[in-house]
Amino acid sequence: MNYTALVTAIHTYTESEEAAFVANDDLIIEMAEKKIFRSADLNVARKYATSTLNVDDPYVSLPEDIVVIRSVQIIDTLTNPGTTYRDYLLQKDPSFMDDFTGDRTDSGRPRYYAHYNDSTLMVAPAPDQQYSIEVAYTYRPEQISATNPNTWLGDNAPDVLLYACLLESARFLKEEPDILQMYEAQYREAFQGMLMEENLRNRTDSYREREIKLNPGG
Repeated sequence: MNYTALVTAIHTYTESEEAAFVANDDLIIEMAEKKIFRSADLNVARKYATSTLNVDDPYVSLPEDIVVIRSVQIIDTLTNPGTTYRDYLLQKDPSFMDDFTGDRTDSGRPRYYAHYNDSTLMVAPAPDQQYSIEVAYTYRPEQISATNPNTWLGDNAPDVLLYACLLESARFLKEEPDILQMYEAQYREAFQGMLMEENLRNRTDSYREREIKLNPGG
């Protein structure tokens, strides 16, 4: 389902072409997409960013599009040239970091990380050499729009996207409670189906997990 088809479906289902409603099409879609991505850990919303740590500098700038940090790794290719070591850092509170080091410039191989502020991480101890650091995180994929008409949600979960939009539309139009409940139920059903696909097809395989067999005869 592309952008044009989505907008047409929203107006058809709601039977509304009210000017104020039409003017807020993109806002309704934005609210719907955020609802979906905040509720599901989808592979399409996962990214990785790698940068180099500066010696004796405990601070690391985060990617501008980061929403949630999933993990942080130190990549060491310097201690033993030709060999790569990857170590996950443990997340801690900034107060722990200060207690651990005493001085934020005390250096060594980083073991911990903490949120210093909205755009910066702090590692401890501060790096004693120029390690690479890899941040695994989630972000918000670009919203479906007139200039970005095809997205993962529209192509792979059009029912989830549509029902989320219809639910937001019903709230905007101040529909009766039974209409809201209907769209909420349709959204939840479609959302659970999307999660099942994501979990079974992308997070497991036949080698690690048994295949689910369906018995049409009951």
